[in-house]
Amino acid sequence: MIRSLLARSAFGLWLAGAPLAAHAVERTAYDFNPDWRLHVGDPERAAAADFDDAHWRQVTLPRAWNEDDAFRKDIAELPTGVAWYRKTFVLPADAADAKVFLEFEGVRQGGEFYVNGQWIGRHENGAMAVGFDVSRFVRPAPATNVVAVRTDNAWDYREQATKQRFQWSDRNFNANYGGIPKNVRLHVADRLYQTLPLYSHLGTTGVYVYAGDIDVTGRAATVTAESQVRNERATAQSVRYGVTVAETDGRVVRTFAAAPVTIAPGETVTLKAAERVGGLNFWSWGYGYLYDVTTTLEVDGHVVDRVVTRTGFRKTAFGHGMVTLNDRVLQMHGYAQRTSNEWPAVGLSVPPWLSDFSNRLMVESGGNLVRWMHITPWKQDVESCDRVGLIQAMPAGDAEKDASGRSWELRVELMRDAIIYNRNNPSVLFYECGNNEISEAHMAQMEALRDTFDPHGGRAIGARNMLGSQVAEYGGEMLYINKSARQPFWAMEYSRDEGLRKYWDEFSPPYHKDGDGPQHRGQDAGAYNRNQDSHAIENVTRWYDYWRERPGTGARVSSGGVNIVFSDTNTHHRGAENYRRSGEVDAMRLPKDGFYAHRVMWDAWVDVERPAAHILGHWNYAPGVRKNVYVVSSAEAVELFLNGQSLGRGQPRDRFLFTFENVAWAPGRLVAVGLDAAGRRVCAAEVQTAGEPAALRLQAITSPLGLRADGADMALVDVEVVDAEGRRCPTALNLVSFELEGPVEWRGGIAQGPDNYILARTLPVECGVNRVLVRSTPHAGRIVVRASAAGLKPAGVEFASHAVAVSGGLARTLPAAGLPGYLGRGPTPAGASFVPSRMPVAVQRVTAGANADKAAASCDDNENTAWANGDDLATAWIEYEFARDVRLTETTLKLTGWRQRSYAIRITVDGTEVFRGDTPKTLGYVTLPLKPAPGRRLKLELLAAGTNKEAFALSEMARKENASTGADRLGANTLSIIEAEFYEAAR
Repeated sequence: MIRSLLARSAFGLWLAGAPLAAHAVERTAYDFNPDWRLHVGDPERAAAADFDDAHWRQVTLPRAWNEDDAFRKDIAELPTGVAWYRKTFVLPADAADAKVFLEFEGVRQGGEFYVNGQWIGRHENGAMAVGFDVSRFVRPAPATNVVAVRTDNAWDYREQATKQRFQWSDRNFNANYGGIPKNVRLHVADRLYQTLPLYSHLGTTGVYVYAGDIDVTGRAATVTAESQVRNERATAQSVRYGVTVAETDGRVVRTFAAAPVTIAPGETVTLKAAERVGGLNFWSWGYGYLYDVTTTLEVDGHVVDRVVTRTGFRKTAFGHGMVTLNDRVLQMHGYAQRTSNEWPAVGLSVPPWLSDFSNRLMVESGGNLVRWMHITPWKQDVESCDRVGLIQAMPAGDAEKDASGRSWELRVELMRDAIIYNRNNPSVLFYECGNNEISEAHMAQMEALRDTFDPHGGRAIGARNMLGSQVAEYGGEMLYINKSARQPFWAMEYSRDEGLRKYWDEFSPPYHKDGDGPQHRGQDAGAYNRNQDSHAIENVTRWYDYWRERPGTGARVSSGGVNIVFSDTNTHHRGAENYRRSGEVDAMRLPKDGFYAHRVMWDAWVDVERPAAHILGHWNYAPGVRKNVYVVSSAEAVELFLNGQSLGRGQPRDRFLFTFENVAWAPGRLVAVGLDAAGRRVCAAEVQTAGEPAALRLQAITSPLGLRADGADMALVDVEVVDAEGRRCPTALNLVSFELEGPVEWRGGIAQGPDNYILARTLPVECGVNRVLVRSTPHAGRIVVRASAAGLKPAGVEFASHAVAVSGGLARTLPAAGLPGYLGRGPTPAGASFVPSRMPVAVQRVTAGANADKAAASCDDNENTAWANGDDLATAWIEYEFARDVRLTETTLKLTGWRQRSYAIRITVDGTEVFRGDTPKTLGYVTLPLKPAPGRRLKLELLAAGTNKEAFALSEMARKENASTGADRLGANTLSIIEAEFYEAAR
């Protein structure tokens, strides 16, 4: 959906007392989702206006024709083929001489489009939006019109003109929800109009709104609006271009205009106006503050065209290895999420409020960034991230590598269209040109594209890896820790292990130990298949790798990373289930313990700001059980109490994890108290023992605006097993049966079992809770959901759907209209987000036992270069000279083979030994403590031959460039350093 073309009924931003000229047409965006007919197959004459589709299935879009198999089938087995969609509609009475456009947010994979039996165009990339000018094909009211769309979601679909496959149509990454799984709009405008940002087919760029010269403290910025304007009237027009900046409730902040210009018939021009605006609230992480910017075309004192662009203003900077938002450094932490962002038995086609529900959970878990993977996201998710305050990295389309020829051109065209379509969305901070490294020439081509269509948006452009690029403005590998003093490096994917929400730990039913099968395709599940306890612990350990290299720890820093994935996904699976279970929430967005672990670790811009704690797991065990209790906390220390009795302080690890070993279970109340450095209480968390299961409890969750009776809106219903006092029973696995009453359609939930219980009316709770989806019909009314289970008191919940006005197949109220923004985290805090923890010392000169001409590569801030001595222990040394006498406390090293090889080294400063030992194996960098000794020269030497042995049970390492750390190329007597850093204590 294009937010820059909104019906006046949706936002009420029409200027009082500005009548339309007699010949002007009211600018309106209609919801074109209602009243479609769907048929899977390829009947003859289905494009014809007089084709009889009365027996076809009636649906409201968005709707994938194969939605029933979402999470029921392996991604590679999702049904493919041809499906037709048809719709009959009547134009508004005032649209007789209007410009009429159709906007499809996307079809999968290719689409052939017809209006009243005439072919109007083809769209084939399966990812981005497309627009069609149908003005000459449609008939004015009261005549009826027919739109027909033939879709083909074949995995191997090829561009018809060139026979080139689309690189991102991948059976592993891009779930194939076929047909028209995204929204459709119909736009009506005067023949003097601002164009749509739909480059594909229309070749137009629409409205562009941006802020410059931003003064965050003074809450002011220069706001500029630019509109591409086309005059399709018969005569030249003298046009005045006006701009109004308003709050989303209609309160005007500022109005300004440009001098009138004359536009000749058939001419297309860009009009522009700018003015300083004060009193602004800046969009930020968890603070989705938005404005409506109305741009108008006025002729002879009458407004003839009016476009509302919903946008936000923020200040960004990318440099010194860091990302800065509104003058404050922000370390990236969030999720690499599949663009399909799908739900069971629905796929991606959820209502806008449910997109907000899911994306806001990312923010509430402490996430500030979502990296949509491989394919550009649909507009609904882009706008949702605006509302909830979630930064986005927006890709074009890719599988796993650079491309050439027509394949590369297709990616460039997709990125061009995506930039134009999404450049007014403040949440987009990164454009991603490839899921893996691309050439410098290709990177420069993409950068030029950004500079052409979004030169003022404050967005960095880059790709995964790009570690030595002089063009890319950000980069970062998957799995590993990268650092830079130049552009920001953040990990594109990390912490890739999996665990079902059903598995608490090995002491709770169904008693899942790490690595338990069943296996998938004979693979060893021990590398990834975890329970909730160990999955959350792994998330803590992996995040610490990035946090310890955070801004404030030197000149070269890590700008963070994104965990893969946020919600369990119907893509790229490797377990017994046919979907990936790496999510911090399950497919129905019910949290796992990893969700709460992240909320503790990530509740800050960089350094800890608000200490918090979470006890992993529950407190319902069998008598005699003894287990480790784990507490995730950002406090300095944690003390544990069982029924008021202290169990002492936990053993700290990885900064955020505190372990209490071998705790004997006893029923009651377990409390973890977080303490500061002085021993004062700063936070707490607790779990309690629940009683025996006694009853079911239901809770309905609907849009903040209520359930729309449009045939596409949905409601969630949570079911819990509770004890006599209403506490959830955390180990309950009861089978629950559901009944429905009223105008609603069952879509169900998911659980471990046959077909994953997709669409089943009976399914079990897991860990005492589950969640199901129901979908409204086009009829309003009272809805009742009832649940029952053997031996438990049944439950019911009642709610209602409200009517949505549809006339001639058109609805004036857009599905997302009126949805509130999330402002929970508040504006960007003032002041620095970190205190420097150590001070870097610059190297003046480097010498070495061999290859001295390359020794400087060991400290050149380029992880694509390294120094190595060869395979001779006698030359395995390197010496760094500083400009002054220093008193070093630490050295941080990235050593070739960091994951597989440990080096036996000795470090001296002016001849005094300050370190001797074996370097730990890591996922990137290792910090070694040095005995403080004054001096100007540090010498690092290899003491003994090394051998290679894998230290990390990393799975999914099939690509050599991901698996290799260079250890296989090292001789036994080789010392090889990628980067070396040296530090004194903070002053």
